[in-house]
Amino acid sequence: MARAIWSGAISFGLVNVPVKLYSATSPKTVRFHQLSGKTGARIKQKRVDPSTGEEVPFEEIVKGYEISPDRYVLIEPEELESLDPKATKTIDIEEFVNLDEIDPIYYDHSYYLAPSAGGAKAYRLLLDAMRGAEKVGIGRVVLRSKQQLCALRPTGDVLTLTTMLFGDEVLPPDRLDELDAIEEAEATKRELAMAEQLIGSLSSEFDPSKYHDEYRERVLDLIERKAAGEEIAVQPQAEEPAAAPDLMAALEASLAAVEEESAPKSAPQKAPARKSAAAKDGAKPRKRPAKAAR
Repeated sequence: MARAIWSGAISFGLVNVPVKLYSATSPKTVRFHQLSGKTGARIKQKRVDPSTGEEVPFEEIVKGYEISPDRYVLIEPEELESLDPKATKTIDIEEFVNLDEIDPIYYDHSYYLAPSAGGAKAYRLLLDAMRGAEKVGIGRVVLRSKQQLCALRPTGDVLTLTTMLFGDEVLPPDRLDELDAIEEAEATKRELAMAEQLIGSLSSEFDPSKYHDEYRERVLDLIERKAAGEEIAVQPQAEEPAAAPDLMAALEASLAAVEEESAPKSAPQKAPARKSAAAKDGAKPRKRPAKAAR
């Protein structure tokens, strides 16, 4: 059974929908520990004062914000606690917007919302209404003492809450100097048509089950083989600088590869049965004369 990590209510207008919050994702990675190369013992990290070289006990550590090199403003825990957002236990929806108006770059972490006891009818009403209106609710919620911007949307038969980045947390792309070269790099109509044709030939419905972390699988396979005592021979790979491709040649080769891959595999044809010369000419085969009785 999944355990709820938060419980509260969705609030929009004067309507409250009691809900529980469950994590919707489980990012997977291979984690390693740091070990001593000589003894194989796990390395411990210590908090050391570089000016004295002595370890600092946890109770003597304070928080400081660096305002200039090696100059800090010390902040007391009580001062931070006084600024913590009030844990209202509500997801306060402020407005509804179209889903295509939200750039995915703003999405952070996703959760499933399930109705609490007695809230199934209100939950179903909100789910059906949002699905019919094709809208996404934008609001705020306090999770782990931090106020989060969030998006509430129907996903199949469940409401999904996705925390979002605030506007000033997304960096503008105009700070990239390399983008200036795009203005002078205009493609020809033929190149554009071929690129659109390539995109069309590679288009399909999104199926997340087709994609998996191949690198993580290779790492786990390596770990299992080494744990079984197998010696791993690592071949050095020479890196060759990639030459700038001929755009039209790359487009044509890509289209040809896609067409070849998508072409139906024809079954091998059986060789036609041999026909007699008479059958080829359309004449009826002659009957053999009956043998005379002895």
